[in-house]
Parts: sequence; structure tokens; C-alpha cells
Amino acid sequence: MGVGHCLPERVVSNEDLTQWMETNADWILERTGIRQRRWIDEDCGASDLAAVAAREACERAGVEVSEIDCIVLATLSPDHTFPGTGCFLQAKLDLPGIPALDIRNQCSGFIYGLSVADAWIRCGQYRRVLLVGAEIHSTGLDVSTRGRDVACLFGDGAGAVVLGPGDGSRGVISTHLHADGRHAEDLWIEAPGSRFHPQRVTEEMIRDGRHFPKMRNRRVFTAAVQRMPEVILEALGHSDLSLDDVALFVPHQANQRITEAVARQLGRDPERFYSNIEMLGNTTAASIPLALYDAEREGRLKKDDLVVLVSFGAGFTWAAAVLRY
Repeated sequence: MGVGHCLPERVVSNEDLTQWMETNADWILERTGIRQRRWIDEDCGASDLAAVAAREACERAGVEVSEIDCIVLATLSPDHTFPGTGCFLQAKLDLPGIPALDIRNQCSGFIYGLSVADAWIRCGQYRRVLLVGAEIHSTGLDVSTRGRDVACLFGDGAGAVVLGPGDGSRGVISTHLHADGRHAEDLWIEAPGSRFHPQRVTEEMIRDGRHFPKMRNRRVFTAAVQRMPEVILEALGHSDLSLDDVALFVPHQANQRITEAVARQLGRDPERFYSNIEMLGNTTAASIPLALYDAEREGRLKKDDLVVLVSFGAGFTWAAAVLRY
């Protein structure tokens, strides 16, 4: 019904990163497709960005914030270990009493959340669901030469959508979710963790950088390029649709090389895969709603367009959704 967004004002360019780590601005652009990203420059939680995006989504949907009767929030960077960030968002929106569900499926979080919201609306449990992806990566990155392979990728931001029942001609057609936990340690943050005894995090862990994200780049790239085309074809086949029916593919903005490889696998023009990673970096659960916001603003998305959302990320998790915009 409506899409909203929120980005920090601070722009961090590839050239800025060279001040903190041994790297090259052109190398980052060539390797990732990223030229800059947004990072917060003051105390701020994912729920703060989410609240701004949520209010704009409601305004653009023609819905009062008070009409929202359920919140689904996807994030891997919660305000605090507990309670869920959705509860902090609920308080900021002054919506006491309604349910607030956190989704922890990283880069696939928005589509996982879309599947939950879609099911609740279809069964009549809720009528106005606020679905948000919100991330603050910058305060959890190793901004040094040791962490450069990961730190150059991620940005902060939030995207939100308002969902409600339709007449059957537009909206979510289907969602398709997958995971393979055998690869959980290929992209993860090891600590803090409840599995550690007697402390969840120690000085030694911090010295070793075990509280920073780690990624086995080649394994992630290979799996993403395999799984994303698979789930796109699965989603379209479910409704007897073809690649030619799709007006725009909106992938999770992980790496421009991954997006281009997926397009090649499917024999499609990369221009049909929307990308804003150059200016925003990888914003994880926020990347798809932020891409929807920008694509709509640029006129790339129009009423009644058939759109495919697709994601791949830590877990491993991957997912796709087909919708009539």
C-alpha cells in the first residue's frame, strides 16, 4: 500500500575507507559495485531509523499510524539483545497493545517477514501490517585492514511497507523460503553467544575480533549465484509465470557482481535487475524495501507490474516473492 525509507545523513565513500584500512577505492567499486554507503554519526538504534521509514510508509499508503494493527520487523542489528527491536519501534509509534514480531533471517529477513504478514492478512487475523527492514551495521564493523573485506560492504538504513487486504488483482502472489544451516558459519558473528560458558563474550574474544562479522567470500558468492536463480524459477513456476512476464527483478543488494551473475544465469539483461547498491551498500534486511522505494521513485515500478523479489544471505537463507505491484 505504501513504501517508506530512512537513511542516515552521513555519507562514507570508498575514499573515506582508505583512511582507516589498506585498500583502494577503485578496487572496492570493481569488486562489489559499491561507491558509497550511509553510516550513522550519532547514538541511534535500528528502531529510530525504522520509525521514520514507518511513518513515511503510512503517509504514502494513506493510512494513519494508529490504524496499524501488527508490526513485523526484520533486523540482524537489534537495538539491544532483548527485548525485540519491534517493541522499541512500537513504543516510538505509540501503538501499545499490538503484536510486534522480530524476524532474524538476515538478508532474507524482509521476504521471510513478507511471508508471515501475507499469511496473517490472508487468514483475516490482521488488516494493516507494518513490515520493516532496519539495520545499523556501522557500529559493529571492524573498520581496519583486518576487517576490510566485510567492512566495505555494509551500510545503515531502513525501509518499510504497509500491507493490507486487496481485491485479488494486485499484491503478493506467492512467497518461497529456504535455509541450509550446514553453512551457518560461512557468514556469521561468533560472539557474544549464549553457548559460551561462563561468559558470552571475553576480553580474548574481543582482542581476536570474534565479535565482528566474518565471511567466507567464495562460498557465499557461489551459493548465492546458485540459489537465487533457483528460487526465482521456483516462484514463477508456482504460478505458471515465465521470466518474460516479469517487469522488474528486485534482488537483495549484496554485491553487484552477484546480481550480474544471477542475471546471466537466467539469460536476462542485468538492467531488468534493479540496483542501488552503488550508493547505499548492503543494508541487509533493509535492502529490498529501500530498493522498492528507489525503483518506484525513479519510475521503474508502476501499478500492475509483475515484480520478483529475491534474496540470499547468512544461514544460509534464500527466498523469493512474486507480487503484482
